[in-house]
Amino acid sequence: MSRRTPAAVGLAVLGLAMAGCTSTAPVDAGAGGPITVAAADDACDVSTTEAPAGTISFDITNGGSKVTEFYLYATGGRIMGEVENIGPGLSRQLIVEVPEGGEYETACKPGMVGDGIRGAFTVTGSAQRSVDTDTRLAEATAGYQRYVNSQVEALVPKTQEFVDAVVAGDVEGAKALFPIARTYWERIEPVAESFGDLDPRIDGRDDGEPGVEFTGFHRLERDLWQDGLQPDSTAIADMLMDDITELANRVPSVELTPLNLANGAKELLDEVATGKITGEEDRYSHTDLWDFRANVDGSQGAIAALRPVIDERDPALGPLLDERFAAVDALLENYRDGDGFVLYTALTPDDIKAMTEAVDALGEPVSQVAGVVSS
Repeated sequence: MSRRTPAAVGLAVLGLAMAGCTSTAPVDAGAGGPITVAAADDACDVSTTEAPAGTISFDITNGGSKVTEFYLYATGGRIMGEVENIGPGLSRQLIVEVPEGGEYETACKPGMVGDGIRGAFTVTGSAQRSVDTDTRLAEATAGYQRYVNSQVEALVPKTQEFVDAVVAGDVEGAKALFPIARTYWERIEPVAESFGDLDPRIDGRDDGEPGVEFTGFHRLERDLWQDGLQPDSTAIADMLMDDITELANRVPSVELTPLNLANGAKELLDEVATGKITGEEDRYSHTDLWDFRANVDGSQGAIAALRPVIDERDPALGPLLDERFAAVDALLENYRDGDGFVLYTALTPDDIKAMTEAVDALGEPVSQVAGVVSS
């Protein structure tokens, strides 16, 4: 689910954002502990503008009235790490591995929309990558990269089938293929979202940012289920295929870190909580439970890759993760309909409550994984 505009911003936008993003004098974050972030509806106060390369921790507290997100961006809008769904009065931690020095940006996104309140952030020096010094972490990252590659290899042809059906005017065929194609996207969403230019074009929604063209899966979803195919639906479908192909070309060159896996596992559960359980994601087709299942699959894939490290460093955490994933799996099976799932509109308030409780219970141990991996 993307509510985001392309991550790159102009100097004018950055200047406006900086007015609400203040910092103290730079300190050694490695020696001084986690960097604190005081987020509000109109401010993003980061306690330092500088940290040494390596593992960097941010403690974010939302003192505002809107749900917010926090990001660390590299040059070109690449997302180094993010935490979503930070409710008013709540705190979350983001731990990221940044081995290369350079200029980065922090961003709070009150309301979870727009470019956010941004601030310059400098990483000094350089550090060895954890995968270069720890064989288990290297194996975990390589294993997850293979998982991502396999999902992309399925995403490309399945999206082509969906696009071909749209172009041919086969509405029922396209409707049937829509949730299937999206399954492969949703499983790897944190990796896909790291490309700030592609994500809004592929997965943006019609209540996105002003001035941003509504394209991609959800534009075609609206055409298929609400408005009927439009004169430009073919062009939108072709654009989607071009963007998915470009994604496939970029994914093999992504340098994943173990913390990308850990943070991504939690991000996928946040996606479930903020978009799928609410019925907000697939608002025209109501195929949200397909995406729910895919997000959980992706989270499980990341945790499975890290499992040898988790078992070595925190033996009690793995069985708890197994138990909580199994509970979500069992719950979702109650809503199976053939090879897919019932529509979101068939759910009762009690169903939604049970799903929320199960995902929240799973999110708690998954949120501990980043700390275990970085220990």
